[in-house]
Amino acid sequence: MSLQSGRRGRMIWRYLQGTQKSVLLRAAILIAATALIDWRIDLNISFGFLYLLPMLLIGSVSSRSQIIGTALFCTILSDLFDPFPFNVRAALPEDILVFSALTGTGLFAWQLSKNRRQQADNLSRIEAEICARRAAEEQLEFLIESSPAAIVTMTPDGKILLANAAAHHLFGVTPGALPGRTISRYIPALGHVPSAQNAAHQFRTDMQCRGHKDNGDVFLANVFFSTYQTRNGPRLAALIVDVSEELREREESSLQQLLAGARILAAAVSHEVRNVCGAISIVYENLARGSAFHGGKDFEALGSLVQTLNKVASLDLRQSASTLDIGGVDLREVLGDLRIVLEPICQEAGILIGWDIPETVPRVWADRHSLMQVLLNLTKNSERALKNARVKEIQIAVSVNSGVEVRVSDTGPGIASTEHLFQPFQKGAEATGLGLYLSRAFMRFFGGELRHEARARGCCFVIELATAIPRTESYQPAGEYAANTTITAG
Repeated sequence: MSLQSGRRGRMIWRYLQGTQKSVLLRAAILIAATALIDWRIDLNISFGFLYLLPMLLIGSVSSRSQIIGTALFCTILSDLFDPFPFNVRAALPEDILVFSALTGTGLFAWQLSKNRRQQADNLSRIEAEICARRAAEEQLEFLIESSPAAIVTMTPDGKILLANAAAHHLFGVTPGALPGRTISRYIPALGHVPSAQNAAHQFRTDMQCRGHKDNGDVFLANVFFSTYQTRNGPRLAALIVDVSEELREREESSLQQLLAGARILAAAVSHEVRNVCGAISIVYENLARGSAFHGGKDFEALGSLVQTLNKVASLDLRQSASTLDIGGVDLREVLGDLRIVLEPICQEAGILIGWDIPETVPRVWADRHSLMQVLLNLTKNSERALKNARVKEIQIAVSVNSGVEVRVSDTGPGIASTEHLFQPFQKGAEATGLGLYLSRAFMRFFGGELRHEARARGCCFVIELATAIPRTESYQPAGEYAANTTITAG
């Protein structure tokens, strides 16, 4: 029934369509034709009902007062050309009925036209809003797809709903494969966001954590995420940025600063040694010219200078010890950061790097930053040694016995002579040759050791670390440096 009414309404609307002048012209023609028919055709029938058609036209383009005036004019014409004799008592009710019918028809057309115009205006506004929304969605979609940062949306249980091209590239996944997978596989920390389950605790925040690619590679990520509500329940949106390069630059910069400081220290020591040696030369010349020097002042001065030379020839670590933050360090986390730094560099150099790390490794006594520098120094040495090697491989292995040992080995040419390996200012070493010297100094201060392990092929260094045990007293390094914190050169 409603379908038929709709069809009738559309038919009437098509009949009423047109400009105001054309509609009024059609209405005037119909009124004139109806009056002519009613006047010329001599039948006992009144054709006044035909005025309904022009009233529909008048109502669609005129005001209500104009509709009433036209209805009154048509009623007069109907009375004027009525074939029956005029009788006031009989004609008055008939005129009222005709006038009411014509006025109602005109007002019906007026209301129908008004509703249609309102619907057309509303439809135009809706279409404009739809176009604007579609344009905004297209711009937003283009922004998301072209964004260099990975953008993903997830359900509260971590199931990925949408992911842009950068997210697929970051996680090493083929395009379109991320939706349906869980985010815990790639960013484990996002899989444990408690507020994603509770709509009453919506928030926006950020964090830095480790991420995993589809092939198992690790990277450092800055994650900006927020929760929000939809009709289908709470959702979690995250923007993920790979900041591994920043970590690499920071650690390499720290190593360069460490070596630069060591070179400054070595230059100062060398300057003082030269001054003392010059004084010794002068005293020696004085003694050479004298005949009896036993008990003489020059001889005593020589003894003092020798003692001073012994002091200057050693590096005192007592002042630098206070800057180290020694405590229980998670070795797996340190090696994870090292992996983030090394893998891209090794890939560019064509070096295959292997990791042999147990699932459970006890915490070790060390300064996290200094331990990282020692590991980075050893791997950098291996990288340089493999530059011209036929087989380019670096292996990092961890073993747990009474303590923890970390082996850094490579397939390079090895070391021809290890007699003066950990001494500074070696012949043939790059820069000052202080890298291994300072690395072993740090390890010994932790109560550990850095040593070279002889192998038939390649080169291997072993880092020995003490396991961290909760203590009531402040930690004191064990071994050689527990009583004496000075490291004598050589």
